[in-house]
Amino acid sequence: MLKWALIFAIVALIAGALGFSGLAGASASIAKILFGLFVIGFLIFLALGLFVGRKVTGG
Repeated sequence: MLKWALIFAIVALIAGALGFSGLAGASASIAKILFGLFVIGFLIFLALGLFVGRKVTGG
């Protein structure tokens, strides 16, 4: 998911540099959404790893 966010961010930068403001705005908003979902997923799995890891190891 982070890969797609980076791809859309690069597309937005290139489109903005070439003057395609509509495409750049759409690509930037998609990149923001995907990056936000990636961060939320990362935090969820980080919390699960910490809590479940303690229960498995008994610490």
